[in-house]
Amino acid sequence: MSMPAKKTVTIEAAELDFRELNSRIRNSAQSGCRQIILNSVCGQRYIGTGLGPDLKITVNGVPGNDSGMFMNGATLIINGNAQDCLGNTMDSGTIVVYGCSGDTLGYAMRGGQIYIRDYVGTRVGIHMKSYKDKRPVIVIGNWAGDFLGEYMAGGILIVLGINRRKQNTLGRFIGTGMHGGTIYIRGQVDQFQFGKEVKLFDLDEKDHQIIEKYATKFCEYFSVNKGAIFEQKLVKLQPYTHRPYGRLYAY
Repeated sequence: MSMPAKKTVTIEAAELDFRELNSRIRNSAQSGCRQIILNSVCGQRYIGTGLGPDLKITVNGVPGNDSGMFMNGATLIINGNAQDCLGNTMDSGTIVVYGCSGDTLGYAMRGGQIYIRDYVGTRVGIHMKSYKDKRPVIVIGNWAGDFLGEYMAGGILIVLGINRRKQNTLGRFIGTGMHGGTIYIRGQVDQFQFGKEVKLFDLDEKDHQIIEKYATKFCEYFSVNKGAIFEQKLVKLQPYTHRPYGRLYAY
């Protein structure tokens, strides 16, 4: 008679390369484990790749590039910073980072939600897209680097600018090539920071409902006072054309 699978498994990652670590994670999930705790993670890549619903992975340490890639419903909690390409082509699920994240966060993300407590690097949300009822969401607590929302085709980016160390919440070239989706910004942002494909708009009632929904989740995850977020005006950036480069190829 086989023994029942453990509901929670703890894996010590310090001496494991990324192949062995991910093999153990997948084997644990396939055996019926619903919670996996990873200790001493330091740069191992691809953690959580392709994993489905009803699974929670807690990472204590710094996961490497492409963690959460193709994730299909799992929950990934990162107690530390994350490296580049977190949530690459993520399909569904939730990623919560109790720290900051590197470049190309949410590359080609097509569903699910990512919450970053602190700041993020460049080209976050590049090629994000929506399809039918799938709408990816990234919420950034602090500030973001250049090229936020580059070539964005759908989804929602929210930058809250909490505890930022500089005047502007964002870098430059925001929304360059953007042809779908919405970027919400709290804090100062100037015209010279935008790509030529986007414009600033005031919020309507639907926008307020969207921000309220995801800001509430952010505040619950990170124990932030939600009331303080709405003390400062938010604006939205959207593209004014769905074919930003159409004239380059058709005359």
